[in-house]
Amino acid sequence: MTPAEIHSMATGHIPSYVTQADGSDFLLTFMFVFTVLVIVLIGVGYFTLHSIPEKIAHESNHPQFQLVGILALLALFTHNGLFWVAAILVAGFQFPDVAAPLRAIADAIRSLGNQGNDVPAPATPSQPTAQQEQ
Repeated sequence: MTPAEIHSMATGHIPSYVTQADGSDFLLTFMFVFTVLVIVLIGVGYFTLHSIPEKIAHESNHPQFQLVGILALLALFTHNGLFWVAAILVAGFQFPDVAAPLRAIADAIRSLGNQGNDVPAPATPSQPTAQQEQ
């Protein structure tokens, strides 16, 4: 194009975000890649956030590890923050084991009851085998 053919009000340059004559659109391509990356990063952050209770319970070898995992999955699928808060609370605190002292007491009482019985238990008769019958 010669300078005489260019309109007098036309600018001397075209901004980079304007579509080129060959059909390539740099801004559209950039925004597509940017949007996909942002969506992937938000998803990774979301899943990482929901796995925090399980990581806490796994590192401390928590006895209710499966309960924490179930609560975290419920929070993930239902989008209910109460389940996630419950999972964090269960993972963060160790509940006292009340069954172990009761088992120890029961075992001690059972062993006291067996001390007076020094009589051996009667033997049960054995079943004769095929070789003994012949």
